[in-house]
Amino acid sequence: MFAKGQTVISYMEQLAPKYLAVPDDRIGLQLGSLQKEIKSILVALDVNDEVVEEAIRIKADLIIAHHAIIFRPLKALNTDQPAGRLYEKLIKNDIAVYISHTNLDTAEDGMNDWMAEALGIQSEGTLEDVHTEQLFKLVVFVPKTHHQRVLDAVLNAGAGHIGNYSHCSFNIDGYGTFVPGKGTQPFLGEPGKMERSEEVRIETIVPQGVRNKVVQAMLKAHPYEEVAYDLYSMDLKGRTFGLGRVGKLKEARTLREFVDVVKNGLNVEHVRVVGDLDRRIKKAAVLGGSGSRYVNKSLFKGADVLVTGDIDYHTAHDALMAGIAIIDPGHNAEKIMKPKTAEWMRKRLAEGRYSTEVYVSEVDTDPFQFL
Repeated sequence: MFAKGQTVISYMEQLAPKYLAVPDDRIGLQLGSLQKEIKSILVALDVNDEVVEEAIRIKADLIIAHHAIIFRPLKALNTDQPAGRLYEKLIKNDIAVYISHTNLDTAEDGMNDWMAEALGIQSEGTLEDVHTEQLFKLVVFVPKTHHQRVLDAVLNAGAGHIGNYSHCSFNIDGYGTFVPGKGTQPFLGEPGKMERSEEVRIETIVPQGVRNKVVQAMLKAHPYEEVAYDLYSMDLKGRTFGLGRVGKLKEARTLREFVDVVKNGLNVEHVRVVGDLDRRIKKAAVLGGSGSRYVNKSLFKGADVLVTGDIDYHTAHDALMAGIAIIDPGHNAEKIMKPKTAEWMRKRLAEGRYSTEVYVSEVDTDPFQFL
């Protein structure tokens, strides 16, 4: 059995919820349709002509990429132009393109956590906060006979987290009253007669990211035909998500030694370096993509070095004067997302017992050559 397109994307948005993206980022379905079975998926950093040809060869129905193929609103779609030809080829071969960009950067266990882990950075926080999770209070009334069943369902679906504590809830015994109406099939009582039932009031906290999942799990486990429950927002805020990661290294190194860690960890042959190569590095910051504007933020967070791409000449000089080192592995270092995203998707599909195949693009989309 192959997964439907919407099922595949629901898995992807468990990893990188769309609400974690920065405003106006071009994410989500950019081309094609998800109203079909997905027999094979190609995970790529960019979508260029070589990647599309690769997708055609493996008969991919969907490309999941990090960088958008449509950056700004289209005024025309001219198929005699390079971009138009690319879109035409995708459409003719019924290949959909889904983009997960800054939401994947920001996500917990996403791009920047993968990069931090690869570099041996013990993350202590972000460089810039993007989103603070909204919390909701779920209150549901359930008959005593099904109390544990419903409680387990909502907690196992992700409710009940307070700080480092999980499965938190409050439960109060009481009585519920109701009169089943005409045409009902009540779990308890008879139509037209007052029913008084021993019930338990369950209260628990639900993070925004799993709200729908928790409610669906609760409704599925609940025996009543009509479930009495409340879900309301709280002033209390949940976890904070952001771009970049900063933390101490597992082992202090010279900048020269850390360069080798970056090359090996991010699978790049060349890097640009700003700073004294004999300097001792104890704390590092990392940010996938273009990070010129995060130099001062990294310095403020106490980092000795910032690992990021697309550093310009003047920013490099500013960093030298400010006393922070920089290692620039290039924007293409974000290719770490290809095997990591594919691994995540394979696990989710296997759990759902789907036979959809997931491939990692073998195309190197770095536009630069080093001579």
